[in-house]
Amino acid sequence: MGSLIVDTPVAIGRISDHGAQVLQWQPSGAEPVIWLSSHAVFARDVAIRGGVPICFPWFGAGRSGAMSPAHGFARLVTWPCTATTEQDGTVTVVHVLTQEQAVDPQFPYCYRMTSTASFGDELTLTLLVENTDATPFSFEVALHTYLAVGDASSVSIVGLEGAEYHDKLLDRHVVQAGPVIFDGEVDRVYSSTSDVILRDPALARSVTIAKSGSASTIVWNPWVDKSRAMADFGDEEWRDMVCVETGNVGDRAITLHPGEVHEMKVIVSVSSHRPPS
Repeated sequence: MGSLIVDTPVAIGRISDHGAQVLQWQPSGAEPVIWLSSHAVFARDVAIRGGVPICFPWFGAGRSGAMSPAHGFARLVTWPCTATTEQDGTVTVVHVLTQEQAVDPQFPYCYRMTSTASFGDELTLTLLVENTDATPFSFEVALHTYLAVGDASSVSIVGLEGAEYHDKLLDRHVVQAGPVIFDGEVDRVYSSTSDVILRDPALARSVTIAKSGSASTIVWNPWVDKSRAMADFGDEEWRDMVCVETGNVGDRAITLHPGEVHEMKVIVSVSSHRPPS
């Protein structure tokens, strides 16, 4: 299972060919921003717990509720790395996936996905999906970003006020009032094109998630019971992470006609709230 390690004066990072999955990003002078479980499994056909998994061509169990594997096949296969470049300390890595590497009878189409990850003072992730088939197809897609936090029970997310979300735990639709906070398990799909900011008082910083080409923001934390039920997740690791995911899922799924391309991008940046030394 190949991976590339980034170590420049600007940032430290790591990306795996398995799923073209970012595993680490830490800009110079900052605490780690991307979270990876200490119990993550690195094996063929197994999803890596943490980092930034790519969910495609469905999210979760899909719109039908019956799709498998969870979050699609893209995160379970090897993506060929087609380019690696460096400029001014920022390293950019390109992976490409087509039906030649990953096919599934539940998604019997010709496609080309290009994942571009740039590790610098910001983490920029771009996904291009192209329909190379002769017929239209629809798909869900998400960058399932796990963010490292000082204490999940003290963080808040701003930017989703007034957005409608599907509460997957209660199976009902709700309008967000005020910042998002975590005082129990959270599993929500927001209909939103807005950027969001994760405020983290324990680490004295804010993490901004700016996006384009995305109409869904997914927020998740498993809390206590679900953490203990997952073999690849430490019992207390729920305190150390929250997921703020960029995507197009559910009724926000994308339809492409032959030759059409959809681009989705997210830029993650960090600002410190610590007083200067």
